[in-house]
Amino acid sequence: MTNLPLRIYVDTCVFGGAFDAEFSVATVNFFNMVRAGRFQLIISSVVVLELNNAPIQVKKLFADLQEYMTILDADAAALALQRGYLDAGIVSPKWADDALHVALATTSQCDIIVSWNFKHIVNYRRMKLYCAVNDANGYPPIEIYTPEEMLDNDED
Repeated sequence: MTNLPLRIYVDTCVFGGAFDAEFSVATVNFFNMVRAGRFQLIISSVVVLELNNAPIQVKKLFADLQEYMTILDADAAALALQRGYLDAGIVSPKWADDALHVALATTSQCDIIVSWNFKHIVNYRRMKLYCAVNDANGYPPIEIYTPEEMLDNDED
């Protein structure tokens, strides 16, 4: 049996987290694990569009990581699941892109979503609701973590 790397969907805020005082250490270490082949980095065209207005250092980090990425486009399945999240009131239409991140990760069979978005994605109440809508639509639950939670912090 081969030990394939985890398919991890990363939303836009993770790239910016590399330059945030509170999140930089965990984010840089997470991306180092990506470079080491521990994780398969999955993003979407939504992330690419959102990064158009990012600071130059965030764009440079994104460019430096492109060889490790698979970029997804929104398809009918993801858009239908996004609609399910919106109809369930998990997030308002103003935050439809956040729902689309979760839908894309789910429909593309990612193992995990990694985000620093505590309001709309890494949020216990919302995670349960995303998983309930997934179940109602025949999808498995999706696990959602911060980059910090993905690090090897084992102490012997």
